[in-house]
Amino acid sequence: MIHLQLHLLVLLYATTAIFGHLITLSAPALVVWRTAFAAVGGAALVVFILRRRLMPPPGTIPMLLGIGCLAGLHWMCFFGAIKLANISICLAGLATSTFFTAFTEPLLEKRPVRPLEVGLGVLVVCGIVLVAGFERGRLAGLLVALLSALLAAVFPVLNRRLVRGHGMSPQVMVVWEMIGACAVCLLLLPFFDGIGGYLRMFDWNGLDFLWILILALACTVFAHAFHIHLLRHLSAYTSNLAVNFEPVYGILAAALLFGEHRQLHPGFYLGTLTILAANLLHPLGLRWMARRKPAA
Repeated sequence: MIHLQLHLLVLLYATTAIFGHLITLSAPALVVWRTAFAAVGGAALVVFILRRRLMPPPGTIPMLLGIGCLAGLHWMCFFGAIKLANISICLAGLATSTFFTAFTEPLLEKRPVRPLEVGLGVLVVCGIVLVAGFERGRLAGLLVALLSALLAAVFPVLNRRLVRGHGMSPQVMVVWEMIGACAVCLLLLPFFDGIGGYLRMFDWNGLDFLWILILALACTVFAHAFHIHLLRHLSAYTSNLAVNFEPVYGILAAALLFGEHRQLHPGFYLGTLTILAANLLHPLGLRWMARRKPAA
């Protein structure tokens, strides 16, 4: 059941890229509004519906704000990659988070690196090389997506340590992390959009407000809190490996809604299938290792 819940969450995450494509604001402005709405919506949920205190345990606020900064930078890169390339390239690049997590989780949790995870991570990198080799015109977008993946390999590990070590409410964690994410994006906005970026934040077009509201409440407040809840029972590596199915859902949606499949070389799909193979081999490898352990 826990793995089914995880994949339903990944399906929800996949809609994030669709909204990022639909929203006309720049990537930094989009993340500012997303995190601001999420912080306000999350606070209202905690105070008025859950009837809990917004204050986390003493000494954890700097950690939560710091994790939020990492999440904000991750989203800026994520949406920036969509603007520079397209949904499919962005999601394929994001799948390398498995490779990065194979090293960041052992480093941050002080445990040995697992050869299986490194091997599967290398397989993911091979898939990315295939994608990059056939989609050279969108290399800038792919590189930004890779940076997004590196950041995505760090903050779930830190969240897992916090939720396990302090037993904090995931909803309260989301509020403080969104404050940190909003702050860092506001601070960096002029470096990406110029001083006038603060004014262009209000250049709403069409249904931008509605899309950002859904993005903030459903894909951020609910999804982020639920992800933290699942990390009580799953490793960050297992979580990120499942999130690698996000490209499949997102690429299919992009093909159906925007016809992106017409823009992509067949080699792109070979690379994406290689990434999927790593996802399928992971549980099989774990079962094989579990069967061998008692006999050792």
